[in-house]
Formats: sequence, C-alpha cells, structure tokens
Amino acid sequence: MTQRGSIQMSRKEYFNQVAESWDQKYYTPELDAFLEELVPKFGLKPGQKVLDAGTGTGVLIPFLLRIIGSSGSITAIDYAANMVEIFRSKFSNLRNVKVELKDVEELDLPAETFDAAICFGLFPHLERKAQALMNLNRVLKRRGRLVIAHALSRAEIEEHHKGTLPVAQDLLPEGTEMKRMLKRTGFSSIHITDEPGLYLCLATKNTTFQKTHMKLRKPHKKDNAK
Repeated sequence: MTQRGSIQMSRKEYFNQVAESWDQKYYTPELDAFLEELVPKFGLKPGQKVLDAGTGTGVLIPFLLRIIGSSGSITAIDYAANMVEIFRSKFSNLRNVKVELKDVEELDLPAETFDAAICFGLFPHLERKAQALMNLNRVLKRRGRLVIAHALSRAEIEEHHKGTLPVAQDLLPEGTEMKRMLKRTGFSSIHITDEPGLYLCLATKNTTFQKTHMKLRKPHKKDNAK
C-alpha cells in the first residue's frame, strides 16, 4: 500500500472509530446556537436540492431542512461507514433526506444535480482538495452555491488538530491559496470570513468555466487521426 493510501485509510479508520461518540462530544448547546445563526448565511432557498458533503452524523440536517422545507431535498454523503449508519438511525424517517456512502474525492453523482453543496467541518480532511472541488463543481447546477464552513477559524482549526493523529496535519489553505484553488476549479464570487469562532467561504459555480475548460481539452484534429 502506498503511503498516501495508508494515510487516507487511517483517516477513515479514525472517523469510523469516533462515530459512536461524535454527537455526545461535539453536538453541544453551543454548537446548536452557532448553527442557528450560521446556516441562514448559506443563502439557501425553499425547494432547493442540497448536497451535504462529509455529513458525518448529520448535524446540519435539521437546520438545512428548516430553510429548504418539505419541497427541497438533501443528499448527504460520507466515506465513514459508521458515520453513515448513525445518520440513518437518526433520519431514515425523512422522505426528502437520503445518505450514501461516498467519498467526495471520488464523487460519482450525476452532473448539474444540486443547487448547493455544503462542506461543514470537512475541507481540512480532504487529501485531494482540488479534485474534490472539481467534483463538487460538476454536480452543481448553473450558478450553484458552494459553502465551506467551520465553527473555528483557520488558526483555531490548526490548533484544534494538533496532536490528534491522523488529522494533526489537516489544515485549511491560507486565504489567497484558497481563492486561487477555487478559481482554478471553476468557482467565482468568492467571499471568505475567517475570524475567531467562524470560518465561512461562499463561492458560485462559474458558468463560463466548463465551456472554457472543455474547449481547452478539446482534441486537435490530428489527435484523432487513425
């Protein structure tokens, strides 16, 4: 097994191991109050289709449903089977919510499906961040919204992860690097808030990116010659 594969498996094993105690440890009244204020800032609307990437045990689900309502729908994904199992035990009765065992870095959902893609507490743990962003861009509809959010600032996340293997080196990119990465992967209208107790990055799918990207990738006639 390659070193990269080993690290990836270690992360997955870590999240599977902590799944059972996750809500008890992190879903506090303080987080509940924080999400009450945070989720309305995502810019969601009633009836929208939302992808909750890296959903974990589904902490965002009640807050997302309050906004998109019964006419909207949520597809939640996580690569840790134990997280998905707990999610199902909590939300299997909701007809407009489904969860799938999927990795955002290898996302195979249909293109242009979602009005918004949410990554809450996920982004530092992605090994192939640019690939994940490309995948999210592909499944977003025209002018779809990307949300990357945390209940800590970038600096606080770095401090929080210290000493916790295998996520000790899982960090958010610096602001300029994050904007550059988002632009390269097809996003525009990028706004980042990074302050104590909050990280919020909002971006919009660039409607011209896919056309330009496809033109650049279009093979030359001689490349098709037999």
